Amino acid sequence: MIAKLLGFVMVLTRISAFFLVVPVFGSRVIPVRIKVAATVLLSVFFSLITPWSIDAGKVSSAGAALLIAYEATYGLALGLMVAVLFAPVKLSGRIIERQMGLAMAEVLDPMTGERTQPLGLLLETIFIVLFLSVNGHHLFLTAISRSYETFPPGTVPTVPVLTSGVIRAGSTMLTVGLKLAAPILATFLLLMVVLAVLARIMPEMNILFISMPLRVGMGLLMMALFMPFVYSFISEFTDLLGKLLPV
Repeated sequence: MIAKLLGFVMVLTRISAFFLVVPVFGSRVIPVRIKVAATVLLSVFFSLITPWSIDAGKVSSAGAALLIAYEATYGLALGLMVAVLFAPVKLSGRIIERQMGLAMAEVLDPMTGERTQPLGLLLETIFIVLFLSVNGHHLFLTAISRSYETFPPGTVPTVPVLTSGVIRAGSTMLTVGLKLAAPILATFLLLMVVLAVLARIMPEMNILFISMPLRVGMGLLMMALFMPFVYSFISEFTDLLGKLLPV
């Protein structure tokens, strides 16, 4: 009985740590009771199908605490990688906001309870809705399932592998975020060139006064054209999860 309880606690620890930092499931808009119920149900399921590499009945109290710490490390590392890979859409929105001159605009993000920029929040919300509409949340369950195949409960965390995965996910986030915003950045660069030419042709024109509404209008227009790229990122996100997660 004690061995089964320890196995369940180990599974519960990894899944809880994973969903603590993973997007959508870890947000504040989901009631705590639903989070706890979903985590316990998933833990019961995975504890029944997960192979064990240790004899839980022979583990001491100190060893049990160490095993639980191992599981927490795996869960937090995997959840952090997923969260970082989920961020390029919001990052691209922040890049676009600065080009539009809206860097000082702030709203309250209900997902995290923190203040953030409105355009990045809008893009992230649209991406989450599209992501859930195509059952993208199943990818999180797949990542957990594959993690138990690669790192069975009780195995010592391979810190270099987990650290490398987090670093590669971070670099990929920056690259993909810039790639998503690249077409709009090119449009704003062209707009700045046109305004510079007008400033030389008509020096009496107040370029600063004219550029602000032009940048906002151009940004909103390009954002409407940007939406298909947000949807296409869902398939790219799936590929990145498969390539970068060490599972």
